[in-house]
Amino acid sequence: MDKQKLHKMLAHSGLGSRRAMEEAILSGRVMVNGKRAEVGMRVGPEDMIRFEGRIVKLKFTSRLPRVMLYHKPEGEIVSRDDPEKRATVFEKLPRMRSAKWISIGRLDFNTSGLLIFTTSGELANRLTHPGFEVEREYSVRILGRVTPDQAKLLTSGIELEDGPAKFEVFSDEGGEGANHWYRVILKEGRNRVVRRLFESIGLTVSRLIRTRFGPLVLPSRVKRGMLLELEEHEVAALMKWAGLEVEKPEKPVKRPGRR
Repeated sequence: MDKQKLHKMLAHSGLGSRRAMEEAILSGRVMVNGKRAEVGMRVGPEDMIRFEGRIVKLKFTSRLPRVMLYHKPEGEIVSRDDPEKRATVFEKLPRMRSAKWISIGRLDFNTSGLLIFTTSGELANRLTHPGFEVEREYSVRILGRVTPDQAKLLTSGIELEDGPAKFEVFSDEGGEGANHWYRVILKEGRNRVVRRLFESIGLTVSRLIRTRFGPLVLPSRVKRGMLLELEEHEVAALMKWAGLEVEKPEKPVKRPGRR
């Protein structure tokens, strides 16, 4: 088996982006066979890799990361460590020894819908970095109606406390009684930005559901609290969409059954 570049394999293992792994190597936080690693060096299965003092088992059999879709319900926090001991989305994920799950974007405690996890720090960075402007789509329920003038404000731009924000798409989805639904699309993921945009025009969001992130749509069959792992051809398509290198695995890799 040909040896692979160390920083790339570390990124594939979910420890961070390729650039972050290059910086870790330069700063002396990576050791190979007891010696300080160098940028550009290649490693194979026989090499012992330590990252910040702990042994890392690199996966050479498959070049594709794992990607998991989760239908997050309200009442769960996107954090591994919560002082209030609330339910965390990471409790539902399969355990892994040599990699970790990275959330692609966040959803606040009272927001539900599509949450994506991956073992690739590089993929997570591509999908969440503001410079890539990946679309996020939401269904929003409010008490009341948005006037035409307010809709124009929401799509032209509103100055929030941390800078301007706007919806790329804003459409009326109807409703019954006092409640009304809207579909919105934006290209950023700042904290509570959807809620804050509506609050800026005097309206309060009572339900917020993320239905799409980039090319990934929340499947209707994935009910609240359910997980769905992408197949390898789906992961390859996502990597290609994100502009990342795709390398086919040397042999099929068995995945746990869907649930």
